[in-house]
Amino acid sequence: MQKNAGVLEKMKEWCQNTMIDHLGIEITECGEGYICGKMPVDHRTHQPMGLLHGGASVALAESLGSIGAALQVDLSKKACVGLEINANHLRGVREGWVFGRATALHAGRSTQVWEIKITNEAGDLVCISRMTVAVIDKK
Repeated sequence: MQKNAGVLEKMKEWCQNTMIDHLGIEITECGEGYICGKMPVDHRTHQPMGLLHGGASVALAESLGSIGAALQVDLSKKACVGLEINANHLRGVREGWVFGRATALHAGRSTQVWEIKITNEAGDLVCISRMTVAVIDKK
């Protein structure tokens, strides 16, 4: 079920002609304190051995965390910038789709912390990531 259809359309515009678009990442759902998306596991996201590239998983995690953070602030006055991201790669994937869900653990005035869980089509955990975001004044 999609929530906030207008917001999802705006996010599709934000993602055009970016790495998000290039990797085939799609934002599928968003709500209070969370955002979901999916990414294909194919030639765009494989590493040379035919598995999902760990960097592609991190790109999905950071994309979801960053967009989720931006949705928490007034973007006419504030910007969200990544400070740190970590990832634990737990399971390989060769084909299909992976699904990410980013959840805000903390959404403060100056920092945000997001947890991103990435699963395969069977629902098995593929990667778990945590991202810290700084909320700064726009210049």
